[in-house]
Amino acid sequence: MSTRTLAVVTAGLSTPSSTRLLADRLAAATVSALRERGEDATIEVVELRTHARDLADHLVTGFANDTLRAAIDTVVGADGLIAVTPVFSASYSGLFKTFVDVLDQDSLTGMPVLMGATAGTARHSLVLEHAMRPLFAHLRTVPVPTGVFAAPEDWAGADGVDPALARRVERAAGELADLVTGRPAQRRPVDPFASVPSFEELLRGG
Repeated sequence: MSTRTLAVVTAGLSTPSSTRLLADRLAAATVSALRERGEDATIEVVELRTHARDLADHLVTGFANDTLRAAIDTVVGADGLIAVTPVFSASYSGLFKTFVDVLDQDSLTGMPVLMGATAGTARHSLVLEHAMRPLFAHLRTVPVPTGVFAAPEDWAGADGVDPALARRVERAAGELADLVTGRPAQRRPVDPFASVPSFEELLRGG
C-alpha cells in the first residue's frame, strides 16, 4: 500500500472554528476514501492563523522565514490539497488570499484540490463557484467537481452534522481520492540552492 500526502490549508481565525471543523471532516473522509482505493494517507495541516504575521512580513520583504517556508513546502509538495476558507465580504478571506499570493505562480500546477468554505449564512454558498473555483483555475490546479460549503445550520444532526452536509463531504472526498490515486506521487520540493558550490569552491575551480 503506497502512502499519499494530503495538505490541509485552513484559514479560520477563531479557536475552535467551523472552518477547521469542516477541513478536518474533509480530510478524514478523504483518508477513508483513499484507503478504500488501496492507498494510505498522511495529513499535514497548515493553519494560516498561526502564519499571519509571517505572511505580512513576506509581502513587505519578499522572503519567507523558515516557518512560513515549511508551510509552503508542505502545500506544494503534497499529492492533494484540501483548502477551506471562511467567507468575508462575499469572497475568500484576505488571509487565505495572502497565502495564495506568496506561492510561486506554477507551484500548484496539476494539483488535485478539494475546496471548502464556511459562512454565517447559506446565502454565501456560491462563493465556491464565483470566487474559489476561478482562483484555483488561475493556478492551473485540478479542482474536484464538488465544493463543500457549510453554514451554521449544517452543524445540526445526530452526530453534529446535517446529513446533507455529510453526503457532500463524502462525495467530494471520493472525487479527490480518485484524482490523487490517478496521479503520480509528488516529489518533495528540492532546495534550488542545496547543490550550489560555495564561493571558496568557485574560486578554487577558477
